[in-house]
Amino acid sequence: MRWDVFCRVIDNLGDAGVCWRLCADLAARGEAVRLLIDDVEPLSRIAPDGAAGVCVLRWHDDPPFDADLDVVIEAFGCDPPAAYVAEMARSARAPVWINLEYLSAEPHAARSHGLPSPQASGPGRGLAKWFFYPGFSAGAGGLLREPGLLAERAAFERDPWLRSIGCERTDDERVVVLFSYAHPGLPAWLLTLHAEPTLLLVPQGPAQTAVQRALGTVQRAGALRGHALGALRARALEWLPQPQFDRLLWSADLNVVRGEDSLVRALWAGAPFVWQLYPQHDGVHRRKLQAFLECWQAESRAPLPSGVAALFAWWNAQQADAPPPLPALAPWGDAVRGWREQLAHQADLSSQLIGFVAARR
Repeated sequence: MRWDVFCRVIDNLGDAGVCWRLCADLAARGEAVRLLIDDVEPLSRIAPDGAAGVCVLRWHDDPPFDADLDVVIEAFGCDPPAAYVAEMARSARAPVWINLEYLSAEPHAARSHGLPSPQASGPGRGLAKWFFYPGFSAGAGGLLREPGLLAERAAFERDPWLRSIGCERTDDERVVVLFSYAHPGLPAWLLTLHAEPTLLLVPQGPAQTAVQRALGTVQRAGALRGHALGALRARALEWLPQPQFDRLLWSADLNVVRGEDSLVRALWAGAPFVWQLYPQHDGVHRRKLQAFLECWQAESRAPLPSGVAALFAWWNAQQADAPPPLPALAPWGDAVRGWREQLAHQADLSSQLIGFVAARR
């Protein structure tokens, strides 16, 4: 089928990351995809080589409409241009119009998944826009998971890969990946790590600056490289394309991740992880976190070990107080892999989208 995917870049990597993974996955399954994005710069970082079958167009006020189009996806309610929507409404065979929502474990997501929104007025009058919610439960739209991803994960060997990016670890070092927003309690959290041999890998983003400040390093590019605090070694990383970022998460004994795309990749990585949501002043992010943790407890046969929920809460509280103790990694990893196994039995997001559209053509 022929797909147009509209994306507005709000926080630099998040929206672009989800949309690119979706487009690349659809194209790898034989779909023809155009990504219309208002800021192409993030793609030069996360997908510098592009992907076969994905045509990237800079979104402007009058994007070309294809009369043979099968599907239009507006990611996260970004609203395609009015003239484009009017062309959809005039088309002899209108494409299926989908609003791909943000990932959420809140109950309303499963209730609203797959519901139509008839357009009674405006340029799309007469069309229906369908709500599609990614999610963790059987009633939602699934998670992005490429065919063969978990087999690749199972065959992965971390030490050769770490050496390939210049981050060789010693035999007794645990690997911690920090891909977070800034947090006022970061200095206290680093102190919880430095007592044991730890290789801290910090990808590009706000966490690099925060760690530099927390460790008292000189503010310059690459200042983290080789810096140590007790038994903690911190290494700054350059931008990694998405497949390499996945392997970074696969390399870790503990991942701290931010946002939607990285949460899903941390789940598939199968290592202990903490999810830091984008902080919102009205506290909405804490309700989303609570729904996620409740979903994990309800859906998984491998419940969260003691202390994990408290650490999630600390990372999302934006307070400078000391963090709770780091839970034991072995049972924590068992809990992640237990839920991963159950999630892997559900149809993935791209498969569900393809089936959803085919049923409405």
